[in-house]
Amino acid sequence: MEFIDWVLLSGVLLLGLALGSAYVRTLPVSNALVYLLVGVALGPLGLGLLEADVLADAHWLERLAEVVVIVSLFVGGLKLRLPLGDPAWRAAFWLAGPVMLLCILGVAVFAHFFLGLTPAAALLLGAVLAPTDPVLATAVAVPDAKDKDRLRYALSGEAGLNDGTAFPFVVLALLWIEQGGGWGPWVGGWALERLLWAVPAGLGLGFALGFGLGRLAIRARQHTRDPATSSDLLLLALIALSYALAEFAQAWGFLAVFAAGVGLRRAEVRTVRDHPVPRSLSEPAPPLHPEETPAEALLEREVSAEALAHPTIATGAVVRDVLSFGEVLERLMALVSVVLTGVLVSLAWDWRGVALAAMLFCLIRPLAVAICLSRTPTTRLQRGLIAWFGIRGVGSLYYLTYAVGEGLGRGRAEDVSGIALTVVALSVLLHGSSVTPLLGYYERGLEQAER
Repeated sequence: MEFIDWVLLSGVLLLGLALGSAYVRTLPVSNALVYLLVGVALGPLGLGLLEADVLADAHWLERLAEVVVIVSLFVGGLKLRLPLGDPAWRAAFWLAGPVMLLCILGVAVFAHFFLGLTPAAALLLGAVLAPTDPVLATAVAVPDAKDKDRLRYALSGEAGLNDGTAFPFVVLALLWIEQGGGWGPWVGGWALERLLWAVPAGLGLGFALGFGLGRLAIRARQHTRDPATSSDLLLLALIALSYALAEFAQAWGFLAVFAAGVGLRRAEVRTVRDHPVPRSLSEPAPPLHPEETPAEALLEREVSAEALAHPTIATGAVVRDVLSFGEVLERLMALVSVVLTGVLVSLAWDWRGVALAAMLFCLIRPLAVAICLSRTPTTRLQRGLIAWFGIRGVGSLYYLTYAVGEGLGRGRAEDVSGIALTVVALSVLLHGSSVTPLLGYYERGLEQAER
């Protein structure tokens, strides 16, 4: 296809999705499922207009998935407004830690004893499929900073954290393969560098950058008082700085980007708490407890220069610009990455992935959630939905292409990639078709409880 053919195809695809999005909302499907089906239709099994191969195209697929994930992680972190000590975070911490570890172990055991993978390859497959996806989980994630629902908070926090906490185990599996399947002193070095240092360092560095640079941007916006100025590039700046500095410090960049989003939100919370908004400057009028309302929700569509002199109004303008730009960028990148996933699945489908998906979705994750979340402040219905909505997606695609790029070996790479991509496709299909009815049932129950 020539360049102009690609332009025409992109225009037709985007027009169809733009006009059809309102109809998709009324159907029991997610946007991700539509994107995946479009990818299958455009791939070798359909019209044959697109071709991609995990082994041959691992490098650029890795970079694409990497960018998609870090943008989504930052935007997801920015929507989480409750303090880290709030009970709503407790389930997220359990999900990103013990539940994830149990899922890695369960997948590895099943893959080794029932699918015929070597122990190291089975561990790698478990680590690749460990992270729940911040890109495809938008339908069940926190939609905006006003939402305090325990179900959505748990799934959003899990997706933000485990994209980084799963990375050490991908590295562990690759080191194990490199060492020929034997254990030795290298395990201690892995634990020290990849766990004890890289995880807390990534979180601390990202949070500090998000909070500090967020405060700096807020003050700059307050002092310039220019309504025409936009803070949308702050999104790219914080993502680039937190990710790059974390990598330079040998910390996990994914955790740093997510923490940067959380840190920017904490800067907003601090400003709102310290500088209540006069009724004359906000529309709609501030509630009885304005510190519980995100600053961006207090703004009119157009903000005057006079209003921008107030710290909270300036904060709201900064956060609104960043969120608006980030959500548009996230949707566009999700479209590209999931369409490509559909193309990849067309060539890499592996029926062993069907058996693993059934085990992971219906036994391994539900059992891990039941064990670990029983003492968290969540209801039985919330735990049941959390157990089901462990959505796999672009995060797994990134880990897979990263592993292939590290010299996984053709035979092992074909096994792991075929099974992993099949599980991701089935996750998009099953979770995408069930999200609307299940969340509708859940939200109707909340409304009845409130009444």
